Amino acid sequence: MCGRYAITLPPETYREFYGYSEQPNFPPRYNVAPTQPVPIVLQDKDERHFMLVRWGFLPSWVKDPKDFPLVINARGETLETKPTFRNALKRRRCIFLADGFYEWQRHGREKTPFLIRPRHRGPMPLAGLWETYSSPDGGEIDTAAIVTTDANGALSGVHDRMPVILSPDDIAAWLDVRDERADVTRLVRPCPDDWLDVVPVSSRVNKVENDDPGLLEPLAEPESAPVRESKPKAKKPLSSDEDEQGRLF
Repeated sequence: MCGRYAITLPPETYREFYGYSEQPNFPPRYNVAPTQPVPIVLQDKDERHFMLVRWGFLPSWVKDPKDFPLVINARGETLETKPTFRNALKRRRCIFLADGFYEWQRHGREKTPFLIRPRHRGPMPLAGLWETYSSPDGGEIDTAAIVTTDANGALSGVHDRMPVILSPDDIAAWLDVRDERADVTRLVRPCPDDWLDVVPVSSRVNKVENDDPGLLEPLAEPESAPVRESKPKAKKPLSSDEDEQGRLF
């Protein structure tokens, strides 16, 4: 899964890489967490656009968000079959702006944080799905989730899941939703091992309030900390075939 990530490159770097028309100016973020506003890129016909959304997907058919779990990841193997994601897969695909993400290796009651970054240190296109949720009182909120798949060899020693990282050649196919019959599930796969660097980092990343460049500094040795998890209360239980959801470190 992906529960924290980083957006540290200059805004212009992302704009040039993805080719959207907007010129947003946003500060670097070193510890992006669920429910926060996050930038994505999407495509409308032939044009790409920048948009801010809430990290936490809400399908349009949800009656009360309080009864729906916090969905930050969309399990790639079930995108075509689960009602939560089926329509978004056809019509509302997006890419999360990112240049690294964090994952935790667990040993019993301890966890060790790792930073995963592209070796080229450029943008890391994370495949996503987005949806505009309309509440009964007429309010609207744009939401999104990161698509995940099995971990590749480089990451498998840390966790068994990872985000879907698109190649530059696959970005256009993922964003182009004009043909609802297009098979984009072929893009839902682990990226090659040699794309990534995986390094241990400080357990300071466990706390959302820590958001500074020091979180990206590799450690000589992994640093463990006791596992303390908090799950948001949800009346509706999670499905057994979903990634772990609603967990903040």
